[in-house]
Amino acid sequence: MSTALLSLAHVTKAFGADMALDDVSLDLAAGEFFCLLGPSGCGKSTLLRLIAGFEAPTSGTLHLAGEDMAARPPHRRPVNMMFQSYALFPHMDVAANVGYGLKGLGRAGIAARVDELLRLVRLDGFGRRRPDTLSGGQRQRVALARALAREPKILLLDEPLGALDRTLRDETQGELRALQKRLGTTFIVVTHDPGEAMALADRIGVMDRGRLVQVGDAATLYERPATRFVAGLLGDVNLIAGQVADRTGDIARVETGLGSLHAGVQPDAPGAGAAVVVALRPERIVLGPADTATDAEPNALAGHVTEITYLGDRIRHRVRMADGSEIRATVAAGGQAPAFAPGDAVALGFPPGAATLLPA
Repeated sequence: MSTALLSLAHVTKAFGADMALDDVSLDLAAGEFFCLLGPSGCGKSTLLRLIAGFEAPTSGTLHLAGEDMAARPPHRRPVNMMFQSYALFPHMDVAANVGYGLKGLGRAGIAARVDELLRLVRLDGFGRRRPDTLSGGQRQRVALARALAREPKILLLDEPLGALDRTLRDETQGELRALQKRLGTTFIVVTHDPGEAMALADRIGVMDRGRLVQVGDAATLYERPATRFVAGLLGDVNLIAGQVADRTGDIARVETGLGSLHAGVQPDAPGAGAAVVVALRPERIVLGPADTATDAEPNALAGHVTEITYLGDRIRHRVRMADGSEIRATVAAGGQAPAFAPGDAVALGFPPGAATLLPA
């Protein structure tokens, strides 16, 4: 049996002809902060509900702390779930909302536990307030305190920051991360926001059409995505189609419409003759005046700037290449005005290790 706190093996979930989850396997360690990331309809909320016990798998197994959860109803699982809507009772005050579901502690014990939880989420003195008098961030913290009240082994959070504005969401991310580390409780968060997942999680599981397509830390998923879908989901990326010509060690030479490009490859990467795409993040491109280009560089390209967007901390360039395609290159602004203007001829380059080879 796996030593993981949570272990899913070959889990599927069908709703009639619709396969919501397709052969999902996943192991999570105790104390891990894990994010399920993907677009709407990819199956991430279904997977969360299945772990909670609100849905039963069509096939496959789910073990929690070594025990099979197949016959365990939600209220008998060491799991709790915090919903996106927060689901607070409007007719109850904050203390009653947080203490709802606590039994066997007696009135004094429940009051002490509620006070402890409100201090934990920085809502001391808010016990007698009603939910409709609180801000969105405060309501979120009340819901979090209630979800933690019974000390679950795993806390499931479905888009917990989705109702907050951007500024408050960024602030709350740090609070949520710090709280999880302080408690040591395993958190599983569902989100469609890549930035949120990267800021919060020890590991991220990317879902696409019911399948868990890649699991890893933020750096691995961003720098070495396994598929075009993962590459595009985690941030802006240039995808350059081509065919593998040959390979030397961990560098492949790829024939593309821009000429020969050299890109880093994994041990199981496609071999010579395979159709591939070279995935290249805009910020990994070196951009300079046209007269800096040399044919001796492994990835020396030339083009003309068509558009420049100043974004404060960075400047995004769109560059038209000789074959008519477009490359996006981003450079740090550094407090300076853009060095180029639309129409300027520029040289582009990148080290082979900055690019990743993906199956076409």
